[in-house]
Amino acid sequence: MRTDRQSRRGFLQLAGAGAAVSLVGGCGSLGQPRRSGASKKSDPPLKLGLASYTLRKFPLDETLEMTRRVGLKYICFKSMHLELDSTPAQIEATVTKVKDAGLILYGGGVIYMRDEAQVRQAFEYAKAAGMKIIVGVPMPEMLPLVDQLVKQYDIKVAIHNHGPTDNVYPIPATAYEKIKNLDKRIGLCNDIGHTMRAGVDPAESVRKYADRLLDIHFKDVSAANAKGSAVEAGRGVIDLPKLVRTLIDINYDGIASFEYEKDADDPLAGLAESVGYVRGIMAAI
Repeated sequence: MRTDRQSRRGFLQLAGAGAAVSLVGGCGSLGQPRRSGASKKSDPPLKLGLASYTLRKFPLDETLEMTRRVGLKYICFKSMHLELDSTPAQIEATVTKVKDAGLILYGGGVIYMRDEAQVRQAFEYAKAAGMKIIVGVPMPEMLPLVDQLVKQYDIKVAIHNHGPTDNVYPIPATAYEKIKNLDKRIGLCNDIGHTMRAGVDPAESVRKYADRLLDIHFKDVSAANAKGSAVEAGRGVIDLPKLVRTLIDINYDGIASFEYEKDADDPLAGLAESVGYVRGIMAAI
């Protein structure tokens, strides 16, 4: 009889297969276009993307190519790939490159918003790039202005938690308490690695605050404490099968973006393994 939770070995086998396919160019199972006449499968239960901080040491063109190579469709830009003070022409040129690569630029972040000028800049930047969401860290005193601007711009703001060493938003619960009475377009980007490092089960956090979950930074970590560091998905302590099942159960319709922070100089293999592992989980559920 098939148990509810697949063995780690089984998922790693699926992950290896998915990673291998993605590294050699992939096909339909990794989100690439299918050949004409191929049988059409149902859409995957989660929309997977990339937080471009993963590829922080690579220029834009290589970042777009590697995102395609691992079969991801959605991308959220960190500022090294589109500077916050970019001119309208620079933003337009970058957005065109993203579209030509067959990708969707859905958001920007993490963007820090420490004062009014930075808050307004973030919204103008997102508007100019056609972004639907800002993954950000607005200081608590800036939240009334953020509340005003999400209504004016109709752009969502997902507050990103940074774990046990962060004094502002260490876990999603901290942010939730500050925004629960604000516009519902102000929500959470649950960085599951930092959530785990703070000793909180990411799946339980996702479920508890599902009404404000707007974005996810998908990753794995080596330990459930402040010393936990980034590892390939499936090699750490996060129960990713449980998390994926929970996201499906709550009908999460945002993007789950991989933020693979290990191996900054050579991240492609680890990123591909992580994507393959998570696709393996989805295939097995």
